[in-house]
Amino acid sequence: MTTWDQAALISPPIRPMRGPSEPPIVNPIEHPIANQRVRLGIMASGSGSNFEAIVQAIHAGQLNAEVTVLIYNNPTATVVDRATRLNIPAICLNHRKFATRELLDQAIVEVLVSYQADWVVMAGWMRIVTPVLIHAFPNRVLNIHPSLLPSFKGSKAIEQAFQSGVKITGCTVHHVVTEVDSGDIVMQAAVPVLTNDTLETLQARLQIQEHKIYPAAIAIAVGQGIIEN
Repeated sequence: MTTWDQAALISPPIRPMRGPSEPPIVNPIEHPIANQRVRLGIMASGSGSNFEAIVQAIHAGQLNAEVTVLIYNNPTATVVDRATRLNIPAICLNHRKFATRELLDQAIVEVLVSYQADWVVMAGWMRIVTPVLIHAFPNRVLNIHPSLLPSFKGSKAIEQAFQSGVKITGCTVHHVVTEVDSGDIVMQAAVPVLTNDTLETLQARLQIQEHKIYPAAIAIAVGQGIIEN
């Protein structure tokens, strides 16, 4: 039976977890803002496991950042429970109460600005965003997608990969642009599709890798250096 070294399937590679007392690995000459604490505004629509993974990485000293606000669009989303437990402000902007996507995004921008967010992190945000948000934070909006982009863009990416019969899928952190799932790739992790996989087991293994690469990809994107083996 083939064995897989998951660490070898992540690009760029991730350094093993450091202790809380160890400083972030950066090159301040190449990355002049590397020592600055970046302020993140996180957007989520569901349970928020990636949201919590990012906060945990911050607490562990892996990412020099703070989450200033969580924005969620679904009033029943359980991500708010995580935010309450983690003592992070949570703002609900119910998309059903906005006539257009642009009006929703304008409200999102206003909240992000009021909480002084430097970067926007979409962590399971199930709405297509518009230039209103993208242009307010140029090159500073990130998303995670459950496939190895550019394959399987759009909704139901896991189902698309599963039904296509591919032997390897994965997840991708990328910059957000107006064309869906088409921005520059920051980091990817590959996940083998096993012969006995179901959609649920494949999704569970994908989520493990999402939690690993999203904090690392944020560090790369904001200029805190590439985390190496």
